[in-house]
Amino acid sequence: MTTLPELKRRAIVLIVDDEPEILVALTDLLEDSYQVYTASSGQQGLAILAQQPDVAVIISDQRMPNMTGDAFLAQARHISSAGAILLTGYADITAVEAALNRGQISFFAYKPWDGETLLSMVGQAARRYELEKELDCEQRLLRSLLDNLPFGLAFKDEQGRFIRINAQMAKQLGHSVQDCLGKKEDELVDGDRLASLDEAKPVLSGGGRDQQVIKLSTPSGQVRWHDLTRIRLGNGDDGEEVPRASSDLVDYSIVIDRDVTDLLNLEQRLRQAQKMQAIGTLAGGIAHDFNNLLTAIMGSLELVQDLEPPQQPSVVRLYGNAMEAARRGSVLTQKLLDFSRPRHLSCQQVDVVALLRDLEGFMMHGKVPQELQDALGADSLEAAGRISGVQFNLPDESLPVVWTDAIQLELAVFNLCVNAQDAQPDDGAISVSVRKSARLLGRTSSGVPGDAWVVVQVLDTGVGMTEEMQARIFDPFFTTKDMGQGTGMGLSMIYGFINHCGGEVRVDSVPGGGTSIELWLPAMAANTNHPATQQGLPQLPKKPRPVLPDLQAGNLILVVDDEPGVRAVTAGFLRRAGYDVVEASSGQDSLAVVEKNPAIALVVMDVMMPGMNGNEAARRIQQLRPNLPVLFVTGYTDLGLLPAGVTVLHKPYTRDALLADVRAMLAA
Repeated sequence: MTTLPELKRRAIVLIVDDEPEILVALTDLLEDSYQVYTASSGQQGLAILAQQPDVAVIISDQRMPNMTGDAFLAQARHISSAGAILLTGYADITAVEAALNRGQISFFAYKPWDGETLLSMVGQAARRYELEKELDCEQRLLRSLLDNLPFGLAFKDEQGRFIRINAQMAKQLGHSVQDCLGKKEDELVDGDRLASLDEAKPVLSGGGRDQQVIKLSTPSGQVRWHDLTRIRLGNGDDGEEVPRASSDLVDYSIVIDRDVTDLLNLEQRLRQAQKMQAIGTLAGGIAHDFNNLLTAIMGSLELVQDLEPPQQPSVVRLYGNAMEAARRGSVLTQKLLDFSRPRHLSCQQVDVVALLRDLEGFMMHGKVPQELQDALGADSLEAAGRISGVQFNLPDESLPVVWTDAIQLELAVFNLCVNAQDAQPDDGAISVSVRKSARLLGRTSSGVPGDAWVVVQVLDTGVGMTEEMQARIFDPFFTTKDMGQGTGMGLSMIYGFINHCGGEVRVDSVPGGGTSIELWLPAMAANTNHPATQQGLPQLPKKPRPVLPDLQAGNLILVVDDEPGVRAVTAGFLRRAGYDVVEASSGQDSLAVVEKNPAIALVVMDVMMPGMNGNEAARRIQQLRPNLPVLFVTGYTDLGLLPAGVTVLHKPYTRDALLADVRAMLAA
């Protein structure tokens, strides 16, 4: 027996009878427990129902002029789901039976009625009305949930036919909802999904759960990853078999289909970012030590040449080879550092469309501007002559500006075009385009309303890359070119540059189907104050160099470096130039030297030292000698850790670079 819920509020009862005495008597009987409305005819009752749709129970007399009770209730059923009770005499039993058979009424009572019996009928009808309302509400909520889920969901009957399916699932099956209902999954799916379905059948045969992540192709040819879950309702939550008599749904099943492509891509990018961060930290540490070695090597070679310049051609050639190798090592170390933490970014607001138009003009006429030549280097300049047929697809409308280094962005696009050219067959095509995008999965931009991004795309129709190659292309020294044709640092430097501008690099490539590389840069509102320090981009102050006096002897300079070889080279350069030099091997030792030597005119200080680093030592020295200038020397450091406006000399440096900074600081 079904237990009906208790009423949570006073239900509304509509009484329809053409006799006023009946209306009064029924109102007296019901008004203590219900909210009562009365009508003297069927037409008046219909008007009340139209204005008051929440009527729970209708009590109607059968024999009324103009409209009988069963006719009134038949029309009322179109505008109300209220429970109906028909009051009748024995002569109207045929009409009552017909109304019962048609489902127009729930109960009927003879006149004169029994009060308790009628109250019981009204109570049951009211509670059933409330229950039906709650069920209807639950159905609407579940239907709305089913239709608006961000993944596919479907239910099957015991024959495996879809009985409920949402639009998302139907779309992923490639059909409409109506086309899927009543059909089996294997009648609707493609070969990949059918194979996974066949694998799941043994698991589901006894009632169970199967979950698989498979790769499917869309009708347009795009590859997407799907997390497919199938659950048969044959088992309870505890794994025990459910008796068939206990549920009519024992052989029904549920299918859940989640497109996890974006989630997997996000996880892959997170792992890539973590890997690149670890590689960057390692690269920075290696570059720091390597810069010290190169400084010692290059400086020692210069000092040896000063002591006894080589005369024999073979010795001169060997000396030149050693010096050139050291310089190439310096360039390579600089690239490694730029991947880890770009040091010389000159960021400003950049109109990307205008920048690409200028680059298009350069490439079309084969004339590279001097500032880009300086950044490219000899190898890339040689490659510039091989680029041909690059198509620039630039919009006519302006796009939001971005905060970046214009030269480095030009260099990045140029190098991507060089790589695309190297990967092209004879009849391949390369295109450069730019667009605005309002969404980058997993990231937001803080520049303009709508979280806009400016996206520069370099697209080619070349040989493409495998997934394994795509996973490694940003790794330092990884290259697909032949030996001697590339260092493998080009894409690494692009990755480091874009990452330090707050953007991302996206790669999409298929073997034999070409490659798309996108540079995503966060947009910003024009004329926005956007200092580089807010983005973690250190910038060196650009000050005009003063007119330098001739070298003069007698200035005492303190050289502080924990590396004996570097310290010896630096001191040797300065002594050869006529300066007096004292040395210290640590920041702590430098404080004692400054206290003992008031004649010291300049400190040349390494930044990265164990114990007390250069920055801390310089602050302590400033407390002892507020006007004593400090020239910082570093192979790898975060310039944000140094005071603003300081002069920094990067390792490995030449004698001329060191002496130029020393003379400038002494002259100041």
